[in-house]
Amino acid sequence: METDHVKTPQSLSAKFEGSFAYLTVRDRLPTILTKVIDTIHRNKNSFFEEHGEEGVNAEKRAISFLSKLRNELQTDKPVLPLSDDAEDTAAWNEYMQRQQDMMEDRQPVSWFKSPWLYVECYMYRRIQEALWLNPPIGDFDVFKEGKTQSFFESQQAIIFLCTHLREVLTSMDNPNKKQLFDHFLKFLQVSLWGNKCDLSISAGQDNSQKTSPIESLASLQRFILVDDSDQVWSALMALQGSRETEKRGARVDLILDNAGFELLTDLVLADFLVSVGLAKEVRFHGKSFPWFVSDVTKKDFDWTIKQTVASNHKQMSACGVQWKHLLKEGVWSYHDHRFWTLPHEFCDMPTDAADLYTALQGSDLILFKGDLNYRKLTGDRDWEHTVPFARALRGFHPAPLCSLRTLKANVQVGLQPGHGEMLTSQEPDWMTNGKYAVVQFFCPPREQ
Repeated sequence: METDHVKTPQSLSAKFEGSFAYLTVRDRLPTILTKVIDTIHRNKNSFFEEHGEEGVNAEKRAISFLSKLRNELQTDKPVLPLSDDAEDTAAWNEYMQRQQDMMEDRQPVSWFKSPWLYVECYMYRRIQEALWLNPPIGDFDVFKEGKTQSFFESQQAIIFLCTHLREVLTSMDNPNKKQLFDHFLKFLQVSLWGNKCDLSISAGQDNSQKTSPIESLASLQRFILVDDSDQVWSALMALQGSRETEKRGARVDLILDNAGFELLTDLVLADFLVSVGLAKEVRFHGKSFPWFVSDVTKKDFDWTIKQTVASNHKQMSACGVQWKHLLKEGVWSYHDHRFWTLPHEFCDMPTDAADLYTALQGSDLILFKGDLNYRKLTGDRDWEHTVPFARALRGFHPAPLCSLRTLKANVQVGLQPGHGEMLTSQEPDWMTNGKYAVVQFFCPPREQ
């Protein structure tokens, strides 16, 4: 899927000692595995209550499996094929072979020598394998506690956001374009900064949102390194102006990242878009099993809406009721596809998940939330910072798309010359400290 002849840079990898990828594989991934083992062990009694001795034995086997996995990771052992029989097992093992074919000197694919994106995704899939191989605890979500905690600890911010949304929608009887744009910008930026709440980056530490999200927007503006918000707005407005599409309306696809506060910011943005007529339909895309500590699954999505409906705060509950209605009417819908939990770069999608790519081609705007989606959009490679976003997508052009991402990994493209160097001299960890963000838009050329 290459679009030109400029050489594609190599993948970020733990083989570069001292790099962020190296520190992640050496320190953060074993910490996450240790927490997973601890969570399974702490639930021993509930496994016993639900499943008797069989539950306890499954817990022991899963812990033994994950302890072995942690040891393999820390000692840079070869990566092993998956041994379960899930619908994605063959795809994972085929991808491992693909990685093997790319290894120098026929070295085995291993934790510290292979691409960081691959081994990190692989770890989360192996966690799932540990559970799936050990029924009856196969459906246990090892990350649920953290996601639930993030939601409850962000209550003040969530209430503020829901209240603001309801007030905006009530006061906007016949808004002019400028008012509509200003509100759109605020909700888009709230969704952007909501991405700071990522439990995989803090290795599962508390990362809830406790301050007023709207009030902090002005002070955060200077940390947005690339801001294509006006192009996102133009893409939506173009559909408003065309009679031919007016009947069809804009379809927005939101590729979700984290549960907890971030999901609330996404739901609020989606509510705003459909309520003011900027979108006629919103499709949410989540993960089909627990992934990267805090990513949204169908259970998380349904649970969040249920909790919002049940809130004893009037405005928050009103939002929940509205969201439930939008889902019932089919204006909103939730989708998952196994490709989102595979290690592939998105430029592989037309070949490796043609059905998903075709489905996304029906979208008028795709919003990709968060860091992992950005890493997959750009192939998690060592790009020069000045390389255009379009180039780094390497032919992944299903529809107009935008990345809403706070930076937590050392890949960033589309900057002005000298910008990356200036940031590095001032703040060496600018790409990984979650302080900076981008709103990067790309619109594929129209077919003649």
